Amino acid sequence: MNKRILIVDDEPEILELLALYLRNEGFSCFLFPNGKDALDSLQENTYDLAILDLMLPDMDGFTICSKIREHYKFPIIMLTARNEDMDKITGLTLGADDYVTKPFNPLEIVARVKAQMRRLTQYHETTVLKNEEVIDIAGLSINYQTHQCFLNNQPISLTPTEFSILWYLCQNRGCVVSSEQLFQAVWKDKYFKNENNTVMVHIRRLREKLHEPPGKPKLIKTVWGVGYKIEG
Repeated sequence: MNKRILIVDDEPEILELLALYLRNEGFSCFLFPNGKDALDSLQENTYDLAILDLMLPDMDGFTICSKIREHYKFPIIMLTARNEDMDKITGLTLGADDYVTKPFNPLEIVARVKAQMRRLTQYHETTVLKNEEVIDIAGLSINYQTHQCFLNNQPISLTPTEFSILWYLCQNRGCVVSSEQLFQAVWKDKYFKNENNTVMVHIRRLREKLHEPPGKPKLIKTVWGVGYKIEG
C-alpha cells in the first residue's frame, strides 16, 4: 500500500512540485492550500506523514502541528521561509520531527520523507535489539515489541521519534550518549552542529512527558559538554 502524505502550502507551485517528486517515488499525495481544509480531511482520511508550511492564510503551521499532535503520531516535516532557530525550536517543541528551510531542493524533501518513513517502519518492527524486549529502569518500563511506555504503571504517550530516543538511551543505560551519536542512531542522517537543537528539544519534550523536575531531571541526565545518560 502506498504511503499517504498530507501536504499543506498556500503556494500552488510548491504543492505541485512536491507532489510531482513524491508521486514519482510512489507516494500518494493529498494537497491543501490552507490549514482548515487539511485538518478537516483528518476526519475522513489517514496519513503516514505531513508536510506543513509555516505561513498560511488562515492559521500557521505551528497551530496545525499542535492540533495534529493532539490525536496523531505520524511524522511531521515543517517548511519555513525563515532560517531562524526559534522557528525550528518552536516547531520541534510542538511535535514536529524535522524542518526544511525555503527555498529547498525537492530532492531534499524526498530524502527527508524517506528517512522519516524508514524510522516509522523501524518503529513498527518486532525485531528485538540486543536481545532485549522490555527494559525496566527506576519505575520506567519500555517495551520495544509493543512500543508501549509506562512510568510508575501509568502509560506515557510517545511519538515514534521520542520512543526511539528513549529506547536508545535505555539500551545504553549507564553510558553517556553524545548528541551526535543520538542523532545518527535515531534520525539516520548526517549530523551537523545545529542538529544539537533538534536533539535538545526532543529531550526536553521527553522529560516533560516523563514528569522530570525542571533543572533537576532524575531519569534523563545531562552530562555537560558530553551528552545524555540514563543510569542503569
